[in-house]
Amino acid sequence: MRTLPSEELTRLLLAWSAGDEQALDDLLPVVYRELYNMARRYMAGERPDHTLQASALVNEAYLKLVDVRQMQWQNRAHFFGVCAQLMRRILVDFGRRLKRGGGVRPVNLSEDLVIGAQTTNLLALDDALNALAAVDPRKVRVVELRFFSGLTVEETAEVLNVSVDTVVRDWRLAKVWLHRELEKAGEA
Repeated sequence: MRTLPSEELTRLLLAWSAGDEQALDDLLPVVYRELYNMARRYMAGERPDHTLQASALVNEAYLKLVDVRQMQWQNRAHFFGVCAQLMRRILVDFGRRLKRGGGVRPVNLSEDLVIGAQTTNLLALDDALNALAAVDPRKVRVVELRFFSGLTVEETAEVLNVSVDTVVRDWRLAKVWLHRELEKAGEA
């Protein structure tokens, strides 16, 4: 699978934003591997027999991406940040359907995200992120970009148009907030 320099990827994203369908056709094979790796990170905490696999999560995100109109992509980091949000929403929706059906699956959390939390419920994590969003939406974006998308501190700063120090501070405070919220919910 070929890789593109960040500038070429940005050019294709901008062309797609301008309505160039060929740009989308050129873009998807190139970004599929990164999207698949992102989906695997999401699915890592799920049971091996989970009915939603990483490739299905990528396909669901792709279907939602194709429906996105008027998106003004800024760069690679912005694109993958949006993909992370889509995948989070897909998994939370899937989890809500499972909950109605009687089972909620756990998801593993990296020690980078929440110290002391090895496994938590994806719905509890989503609730904690929604609570944080009511107080500080930027910290939620930092979590989405760093934890779910796997972006670096520098890439996250670029997407959010803030300094690297701000991202580091937001990341640290978000981890503390989420740990506290998950403890209250009995998930940490």
